[in-house]
Amino acid sequence: MSDAAYIILILGMALVTYLPRWLPLAVLAGRTLPDWFIEWLDLIPAAIFSSLLLPLLITSGEPRQIELFRPELFVTVPTLVFAIKTKSIGGTIIFGMLLFWAVGKLM
Repeated sequence: MSDAAYIILILGMALVTYLPRWLPLAVLAGRTLPDWFIEWLDLIPAAIFSSLLLPLLITSGEPRQIELFRPELFVTVPTLVFAIKTKSIGGTIIFGMLLFWAVGKLM
């Protein structure tokens, strides 16, 4: 691949990365959004996080198979409760890691 092709490739990747982030800001800047829409937008990070996390918690192997007795699944619920109660990111990480270690020793 030539140098010009690499430059075009990098510029193209920059465009498809930057444009979807810039476009909503440009369109919505200076506008007042309805409260229901703002509340809906607040749910997006949790939805994305859970969609990434759930398959890791209940499946394993290639091809993927459901496995409900994984240490990760046993640790998730108490760690989530700890996170909701304390609202401490650092404490939640330490609690989850210690709990994962303990469950790994017991299983």
